[in-house]
Amino acid sequence: MTAFVFDVGETLVDETRMWERAADACGVPRFTLMGVLGGLAARGEHHGRVWSILGVEQPDSRWTEEDFYPDALPTIAALRGAGHTVMAAGNTPAFVEPPLQPLFDLTGSSARWGVEKPSPAFFERIVTGLDVEPAGIVYVGDRVDNDVAPALAAGMAAVHIRRGPWGHLHETPPGARRIDTLSELL
Repeated sequence: MTAFVFDVGETLVDETRMWERAADACGVPRFTLMGVLGGLAARGEHHGRVWSILGVEQPDSRWTEEDFYPDALPTIAALRGAGHTVMAAGNTPAFVEPPLQPLFDLTGSSARWGVEKPSPAFFERIVTGLDVEPAGIVYVGDRVDNDVAPALAAGMAAVHIRRGPWGHLHETPPGARRIDTLSELL
């Protein structure tokens, strides 16, 4: 049986709402927060630096069910219903995991694991957690540099979903499949 691993970010949720709530919670204009995030991405820097640059504490902002893309929850349910193991993992704080646990068989966060993508150790944690050979894992993500290329290097099947800023900016590498909606996985 195949195991599916979904990057927690733009692969599953429209992060715009979460970032807007975070800006509102710390009193920073939404455009300013988004502009700094875009600048960090363009410079290849970690998005977590946004809080120190803006001089504010990181708010406890979580995704809500309304933030999921319309195809996310039905696709996850269909994959699980077909007997596949489904995991969510990402470069996230640990507080992101508990709300996701009812929706997935397993969850993982860089904060809890102590390692971030694109490190090979992050992908090793996935293999260990799933207890499946890498060839039996399909990793779905929006970023080629953080998700798709490292999954391929780890021996997993990799799927590049074109949504969110990185999904549209990055080109799908050879050996990976490109999709525009999660329902294409079915």
